Amino acid sequence: MIQALLPLKDLVGAKSRLSGILSPSQRRALAQAMVEDVLCVLASHSMIDGVTLVSDDPSAHLLASSYGAHHVDERKLACRGLNPVLEYCSARLLHKYASVVLVLHGDLPLLNDDDVTAMLRQQAVGGGLVIGTDADATGTNMLAFDTASKPEFQFGPGSCALHKSWAETADISVSVLHRDGIACDVDDPGDLDILLRSDHLPAQGMTKKLLESGLRARVKLALHSLASSKRSTGKRMEEG
Repeated sequence: MIQALLPLKDLVGAKSRLSGILSPSQRRALAQAMVEDVLCVLASHSMIDGVTLVSDDPSAHLLASSYGAHHVDERKLACRGLNPVLEYCSARLLHKYASVVLVLHGDLPLLNDDDVTAMLRQQAVGGGLVIGTDADATGTNMLAFDTASKPEFQFGPGSCALHKSWAETADISVSVLHRDGIACDVDDPGDLDILLRSDHLPAQGMTKKLLESGLRARVKLALHSLASSKRSTGKRMEEG
């Protein structure tokens, strides 16, 4: 049995680093569209037997229900913080339901079926811990592991190296996987610019629909204004 575990922050405060580009309502809409696209991939994947959405968002139970996922209300857990919550939930899944757990973030709008398959096959063939990296190969956007290789979660700055170091210290097999669909997370304006330029957004996905509803044009204008402002600031500093 393979179970996917998806942590989700309260959507009201989501994507705060995009506050210079998007309004609060736009940031919430984007965060929800991206997580819906991830849930859609997981719900339809032939190798995934179940999906758990752990979140403190008041409407997360409705989101989970829409995609046949189980919801865990983070507000009711004794632990707090991403890493302790993942420790608790993954241990519970491995004890009761799963032989393998796939942990992933919800802001992966380019994620597709083949990306998930690649992670799970690499774990099945090599065993141990599989790390799906971000674009810089410094962060962790996805983990696949079994009971023997369940990691000490290190999400935060430099998490890829920290997860890899933990596995090596624990004498656990570890491999790193880089794929565009796993690597493209959206946290800051630069990530949003990359997303807008991508040709690989799922055609029927919620993220693409949101962008095409008018958000794309507004974001492009905001990014252009931000870039112009930075150039002007840089020029003034050089002249000064």
